[in-house]
Amino acid sequence: MRTVDRVPAPALFVLSGLTQYVGAALAFSLFPALGAAGVAWLRVVVAAVVLIAWRRPWRRRWAGRELALVAAFGTTLALMNLFFYLAIDRLPLGTAVALEFLGPVTVAAVAGGRRERLGIGLAAAGVVLLAGVTLEVGGPEAGAGLLAIAGAAACWAGYIVLGRRVAVSDGVTRLGVGMAAGALVLSPLLAPLAAPVLGSPRLAAAVVGVAVLSSVVPYAIEQVVLRRVQAATFAVLLATLPATAAVVGAVALGQWPHPLELLGLAAVSGAIAMTARRTDPGTAEPA
Repeated sequence: MRTVDRVPAPALFVLSGLTQYVGAALAFSLFPALGAAGVAWLRVVVAAVVLIAWRRPWRRRWAGRELALVAAFGTTLALMNLFFYLAIDRLPLGTAVALEFLGPVTVAAVAGGRRERLGIGLAAAGVVLLAGVTLEVGGPEAGAGLLAIAGAAACWAGYIVLGRRVAVSDGVTRLGVGMAAGALVLSPLLAPLAAPVLGSPRLAAAVVGVAVLSSVVPYAIEQVVLRRVQAATFAVLLATLPATAAVVGAVALGQWPHPLELLGLAAVSGAIAMTARRTDPGTAEPA
């Protein structure tokens, strides 16, 4: 039996969440040197290189329609990362993660029934609390952050819809090819921002750390967890992610939440637990 099979699925999920948000905190530290957009693009580039080297997609045949689907999926993912990094440059990490969950909660509400509609109502209450406190404390800069996280939430919704089709077969290989396509689409706009990495081994190493912590490790763990847990368990685990991000933000970045933000986080987490009933790849947090 492989060692990873002996690790309880909840422990793997917690590890996945921690690596994602530690990676986000590390990315935040690179914003002064590379800008949020530059770090987002480099994360996608490095993660694509790692996944392609691992999965070697050139060994299989690719149909034109399949490549188009994978490219759309990867571009959506790249834009989601870009908007998310632009948001955490202006918002607390825990708040940004909770607000981004409005995307998947909305998808669940549209596709679901009464339970999911109640979930979107609870999520909306949490969003009002989080956004209200953010605007009161942060002003116009926070307003730009809220717009960015709204873009990230919309892209996450698209990621889930496209991810259902991408993950049907050989999902990790398709993910690597999709991320490469997304990096290429955004390269004319964002590649120049990555220039400082070429002259700094320290920055280059930190970018690799961001990509591995925020993309490669969580996506690999996700493939294991999603095969092993029931829908109800997965929903509860998914609901812990905003709180995990808030803890990482407080410890690593000194972003201590306001009491009303804690209520907002609790409301969003409850909405996630009510609506996240699917267990197919593409549901877990990709930021």
